[in-house]
Order: sequence, then structure tokens, then C-alpha cells
Amino acid sequence: MAGQDTREQIKLAARRLFAQRGIDAVTTREIVAASEQKNSGSLHYYFRTKDALVRELIVDTARLIDDRRNAALDRLEAEGGPRTLRQVLEILVFPSINLGEADGEEDTYLRFISLLALQNRALLDEVLEGGLNMGYQRCLAHIRRLVVRVEPAVLEQRLVFMSIALRAILAAREASLGRSAPHPFWTDDALSALMDALQGMLTADGG
Repeated sequence: MAGQDTREQIKLAARRLFAQRGIDAVTTREIVAASEQKNSGSLHYYFRTKDALVRELIVDTARLIDDRRNAALDRLEAEGGPRTLRQVLEILVFPSINLGEADGEEDTYLRFISLLALQNRALLDEVLEGGLNMGYQRCLAHIRRLVVRVEPAVLEQRLVFMSIALRAILAAREASLGRSAPHPFWTDDALSALMDALQGMLTADGG
């Protein structure tokens, strides 16, 4: 139990630091100090390398979001859905928020992933190739099915824009709520407006 607690302390400290500064700007010494470990070799003992620690943090983050998305999609598909684009967008957005509830940690997941995507996209893609973004891919398939009035090549471009925008916006929300909650801007109405904006991005006719 003590070993598992130490692992989690190191992971939480590392994720906080990576979310603030990115993985390249954080040293193993800083992670050990932030996790309040007396043994300077504790990170090496539990994870061997910083790269292995980063990979485990990616898996933790991606699996939580992916499990939530797949569960929501399973329920809708069992009922013959999703029937609307809005339903799909809700599955993209809501499983990606309130990620720290399980361990009592303030949310830092999305900022960690957002910075990683900017600094080392190849590493992120490599880890996610293990099937940890299946829920996201299922959502994209439903969007392609539901958005029929946009040329396929144009829609694929918009899906990339949507992915970048969604990650950046939810990371900004996470940072705001980490400083003060409740936040005057990030209400349920703001999340509804976000989905309106994403829907407009995907379906706009260019007129």
C-alpha cells in the first residue's frame, strides 16, 4: 500500500509540473522534491525513467476519458443513436471535464495533455495508438455520418480544427477552475455555448 501511495504521489506531482511547464522543462529532481520524497532515487525505483512516467500519465488520462466516452456511446447506440450532432458533441465534451474527482486532485489532466500535444505530438500519438482513443474515433465516425452537407475533405479539415480548439478551450477552463471555483465564466451555459460553437464550426456553409 505504501509503495502504491508513493507511486501516486510522484504521478500527481509530475502531472502538476508538466501541466504548468511541459515535460521538457521539468527535471526528475524537481518531481521528486515536489512529491516530498526523501529518497532521491524514488522516481527511478518506481518508473525507471521520466519517459516511462510520462507514458503512464498519458495512459491514465486517456483511459479515463475513453472509458467515459465509450460508456456514453454504448448507451446511445443501444437505443439506435446518436441521432443528433449535439449528442455526439456532448460525448466529446462532458467526459473530458471533472477529471480529478476520483483522486481528489485538482484537474491538471487536460493541461498536461495539451502541452504535450504541442511539444511532443509523436509521443502522444504513439501511446494513443494502443486503442486509448477509441471513444474519440467512434465520435468522429458519428460526426461523419451526421454531417452530410459538407464536402468530406472540408469536414476532415474541420475535424482537425475542432480537436485543436476543444483541447485548448477545455485546458483553459481547467486552469481557470483550478484557481477559483465556482468561476464566473465557466458555467453550464458556457459549456453549452462551446458546443454551439463546435457545431457551427462543423456545419457552416461558408455563406
